[in-house]
Amino acid sequence: MLAALGLLVPALTSAQTHWAWLSVGASGAAAVVLVLDWWLRRRSGTQAAGTAVVDHQVSAGDQRSVPGGAGDEAPESPPDQAHLEPGEEDTDAADALIVSELTDEVRVLDERPRYHLADCSWLAARASLGLPVDEARQLGFTPCAVCRPDAGLADRKRTADRSEAD
Repeated sequence: MLAALGLLVPALTSAQTHWAWLSVGASGAAAVVLVLDWWLRRRSGTQAAGTAVVDHQVSAGDQRSVPGGAGDEAPESPPDQAHLEPGEEDTDAADALIVSELTDEVRVLDERPRYHLADCSWLAARASLGLPVDEARQLGFTPCAVCRPDAGLADRKRTADRSEAD
């Protein structure tokens, strides 16, 4: 890309068209390299270096939806949902206040913005990492609209508080 830009400068400052054609050729070559790199990365499914060690939470019931049926060999995300991100839960202020003080574990995925309950259907066989919900919120994760962790954790806390009061 820089070579194409470098060749474009003489093309614009001189009356010689071969500089412009060389710039177009360099741009085309850069485009081919970028597309090839994208295709190879997509095909190999490489992950960034330094990713956290995660545990694979796959129950026997989840294995039926994983290609090949083996939980340890499952891809990080099912192919049909690989690029779909669940929406953010619309948490009311009371639930947010309760959840901000909890240390219950939620699940997060590397480089994804949401945190989830362990039984979230969107997680399926994806490799996830457990974090306390207060830490997940401090790190900037937001609640998943599919499993609604804030509502679930707040309800669980209210139920526990009522049980202790009785």
